[in-house]
This record gives sequence, structure tokens and C-alpha cells, in this order.
Amino acid sequence: MPTAQAEPLKIVIDFDSTFTKVEGLDELARIALQGNPKQVEIVGKIKDITDQGMVGAYSFADSLRDRVALLPANRSHVDQLIVFLKGKISESFKRNKDFLEENAAQILIVSSGFKDFIVPVVNEMGIPAENVYANTFTYDAEGNITGYDADNLLSQDKGKVRLLQSLQLEGEVYVIGDGITDYELRESGLANKFFAFTENVSRKAVTDKADYVVPSLDEFLYINGLSRAQSYPKSRIKVLLLENVHPGAVQAFKKEGFQVELLKGALDEDELIEKIKDVSIIGLRSKTNLTKKVLEHPNASRLMCVGAFCIGTNQIDLVECEKRGIAVFNAPYSNTRSVVELSIGLMVMLTRNIFEKSTKMHAGVWDKSATNSYEIRGKKIGLVGYGSIGTQISVIAEALGMEVYFYDSVDKLALGNAKKCSSLKELLSQVDFVSLHVDGRKSNTNIIGKEQFSWMKDNVIFLNLSRGHVVEIPALVEAIKSGKVWGAAIDVFPYEPKTNDEEFLNELRGLPNVILTPHIGGSTEEAQQNIGEFVPAKLLQFMNNGSTYGSVNFPELQLPPLEDAHRLLHIHHNVPGILAQINQIFAKYHVNIIGQYLKTTENTGYVITDVAKEYSDEIVSELKLIDNTIKFRMLY
Repeated sequence: MPTAQAEPLKIVIDFDSTFTKVEGLDELARIALQGNPKQVEIVGKIKDITDQGMVGAYSFADSLRDRVALLPANRSHVDQLIVFLKGKISESFKRNKDFLEENAAQILIVSSGFKDFIVPVVNEMGIPAENVYANTFTYDAEGNITGYDADNLLSQDKGKVRLLQSLQLEGEVYVIGDGITDYELRESGLANKFFAFTENVSRKAVTDKADYVVPSLDEFLYINGLSRAQSYPKSRIKVLLLENVHPGAVQAFKKEGFQVELLKGALDEDELIEKIKDVSIIGLRSKTNLTKKVLEHPNASRLMCVGAFCIGTNQIDLVECEKRGIAVFNAPYSNTRSVVELSIGLMVMLTRNIFEKSTKMHAGVWDKSATNSYEIRGKKIGLVGYGSIGTQISVIAEALGMEVYFYDSVDKLALGNAKKCSSLKELLSQVDFVSLHVDGRKSNTNIIGKEQFSWMKDNVIFLNLSRGHVVEIPALVEAIKSGKVWGAAIDVFPYEPKTNDEEFLNELRGLPNVILTPHIGGSTEEAQQNIGEFVPAKLLQFMNNGSTYGSVNFPELQLPPLEDAHRLLHIHHNVPGILAQINQIFAKYHVNIIGQYLKTTENTGYVITDVAKEYSDEIVSELKLIDNTIKFRMLY
């Protein structure tokens, strides 16, 4: 006699503020009242009634009646609402569209909203109309909404409870929603578990009663082991962003469902060790040092990737990160233009003695004079470092009529009429302006000191917008006081305050014709927005796709999108035979390999394998146990 099979799990999902990010009736009112002087007042009343009903402070039947009575809408407004709601589907539902489509037969949309706008929206995600239970509007001959079907169970108090009683569902029933009417299904015994959904709104009166609080559909699927499509929910992955990075970065991670913490200031080693516990992604700027001490601490064991929201990466131990399978990304060009413009501006201000004249004007002194005021046209500028910033300054300076000289430790092709110097001494001895644009590697420490200042022409103008440790500050102070350096603009310093509340202490303070700026070379709205978009995009590509293109310390792979497959990512020490071992495991379990990609550096290998969805879980265990494995993860 055959064994009776258990009924499949039924999943009951609310619509407003769960399946979508918003409340349908609230938005319908906003659309219908567009241009009406009472729009804000009426929409506010409807929203207030909605909120009271959601926490049980307003009977549902009264709530529905009073909201619809305030609603001067017609079919055309409903059509507009449908278009709007299709763009407001909750992010985690969009991420798990495959799950919804594959399990549509077991998913019920039970809402106190209206089928008129719910059905077209959930259809987009694979849920059929017959699985939608909701109210329906009534219309007059002109298509104006006159009310709703009062005989529908969902228009009444305890409507969801009455509906499920009538459906007599067999087997386990789980409910996902954000309101008290969703919890009532659990309270009545008609549902086995209630999951308070907080991705869009969190109501304490609801979360306090829930079996589980889930910040996303990913979390729901993970808790219940329902889908390989989400191996580990992003809501459990912590992102730590330091030094007040651009808000766009915060939103980029939140939109993807990650758990994000933003701190305004920098952290020292001990503070970072404490905050990095359980963090998988960290974003920082120039003042926080991610050192070997931090990386080797057990608190950093979950770290997977690092984003430097700036050009340089000298504040990050790249070697230790690679050793631990941590990919590092930066923004090498995002603030280039901002630094270039400031450099040109500072040269003009110093040459015209603008800073001193402005200070006098603020003191009431009118000093109209051409003394010590010059054009930059015809002058010689020497660029120490001819990378992305140095080359742009070269082009603009030449366009302004300057003669451009440059020196770089790496052989570079000159742009325009720029002249390449064979040594730093050759450069410094013949130019009127010296502008530093080198990277922050340790070997560049104090590359400009007492000897280098002695090579310069008298009355030189000196700029450093690169790194603070590349200039020996006491030697610069002496050169300014002696007159060797006639004017200086310094944007970076060997030690910089961690926050705006800390006092800036430096020997350059108070010196004449010296412009000091607080490391703002790249601090423009445009640059910070560029960085805030570029760096998170790289980090998200790595997390979502496995791509490492643009990494400064990792084998670079630009991978195709993951489609109808599972992606297995294996990071290992670069020793012979790893790829063979990986493929032997796949062959042992008869796994169909759809695509495979390999890239190595001297020390690290990175193998990505796309496989068919059907495979044994033992494969994962065996791949992790291969000798010299550093990290292994899966993308579904």
C-alpha cells in the first residue's frame, strides 16, 4: 500500500508593505488627488487610518470603510497605480522571483487590499490570479469607485481568519506579513508560524507577537531551508562603512538587502578590531588602517572584501588580505578631476598672493597692489608622479601656457609638449612650481626632504596633494622660513585628525603664504558621488557575481552573469594540481560543468565553476577540504 505523501507547505503572503514597499490605498489616494489642494490632508488621514488598523487600534471593517470613503478615485487612477506598484515590488521579492514562479501553486496572496491592482502586480512575479484573495472595488457607469463588495470576507473584521477557515488548507501554513491581521492567522491556529516582515516597515506591536522577524524574503527562505536560490541571506551579511562615506554607498548595500552600519569617523586598530566582528564587507577611506593585526584577529574571520573609498590603498595591508582570500577594491579615477582642479586653483592663488590679500580684507585692510602677484602663464611646472592626476594637470597646465616637466619612477609617455626628466634632481632644479602626485607606498616616505629642497630654485611654489608622509615637514618649514619656498599649498599631512572634532596640530600653522586644506583634494560632491557609486558596484559584483575585475590585490576575473546555474567559487594558494582536484570531485559526482574560469597571481588562485543546479551536497564539503583552500563560497 503506497505511503500517503505530506501536503506541500502553503505560504500565505500579505501584499501591502510586504510584497510591495508601499500601501496600495495610500498611493491610490495620492495619485487620485494629484493637484488637489487637499491632497496632503486627505492622504495623511488615509495613512493614519491604515497605520492604526495595522497595529489593531482601529477595527479593520471601519478602517476599510473610512479609507474608501475618503478616496475620490476611478479606473484610470487604478491603472496608474498598477504601473507605480510594479516599480515598488520589494527588493527581496524581486531577488527571489525564481522561487515565487517555481512555487506559485503553494503561494497565496491574502490581502485586505484590492484585486483590481494586486493581480496585475503579482502576475509579474509568476503568481496566478486564482491564488490572489483580496477585496474588489465597485464602480459607477463612468468608472468612478463607489465602494467595494461588502460581502467579501476580506472586507470584514477578522477577514483573513474567515477566509482561511473557508479555504480549509491542508498541511503546514506559514504566514508572511507586516500587520496585526496577518498575525491573527497564527493566533487563530490556522497558520503554524507567523513571520513579521520588516523590509519596508517594522511595527513593534506586530514583531513582538511573531514567531520570527524577517528583514527580507531571503531570510524567510533561509530559515526554512526552502530554496537553494538563497544559500545565505544578505540580511545576515554585515557591511561596515567608515569615515562618513557617501550616502549613495549606504543605499546601494541596503537596496541589496545587506545589514549596513555607517560610522562618521575613523577607527584605530583596537577600535576596528572590536567593530569588525562578524563583518563581511568593510568600506573605509584614508584615515582608517586595515593592518595585519586587525586582519589576523578572530573577529575579522568573516571578512570577504574591502572597499577603499579613495584612490590610495596604502592604509590597507594588501598582502595580508590576499593571503586570507580578501579582495580589495578602490576608486582609482573617481576623484581625479577634483584633485586636478584644486591643484590648478591653488597655484593661481599662491602666485597672485590671494590668500594674504583676502586675510587683510577681512581685517579691513585695502591693499591694492601688484607686488608679488604674477601670472602662471610662461612658468615651469614640475610634476612628481605622472599618473592619472599628474597627466590631467599636465594637459590643463599646458593649455594655460605653462611649460610642463615631469618625473616618474615608472617610464611614462609624455602628453602634449610635456618634457620627461630622468631624475628627481633634474626636475626640481629647473621648475617654478613643484606639485606632488605620487602614491602612498612606504618607499615614498620623505622623498622630499632637506636635500631635495636644496635642489629647488629660490622662491619656488610647492604643492602636496598626494600623501602626507612623502614630505618631511620640518624640512618644508625650514624651506618656507628661509625663502627657498615662496608659497606652499598642503592638503595632506603625516598625521591627520580622525574626526572634525579633533584639533589639527602641525608646524605649518601660521606660516605666511601657506594654504592648508584638510585633505579635501578629492572632496567634491561629484567625486564623492562617483566614489560612492563606483566602489559599492565593485564590491557588489564580487559578492553577487564573483567578479574581481578592478581588484588591487586579487586575480582579476570579469565573469558573465549567473544564469540558470549555481556558481562555486574556490580561492586557494597558488600551488599545482588544485584545478585537477576540483574537477575530479565534479567528475566523481557526475556534475555537469556549464562554465569554468581560472586566474592566478603569484600567490593566489581563483577558480569559478558554474554547474547545473542538481548536485550532491557532499561536493561542497569535499571542495572545502582540498588542501591549500583559503575560502570557498557559493552563489545561487
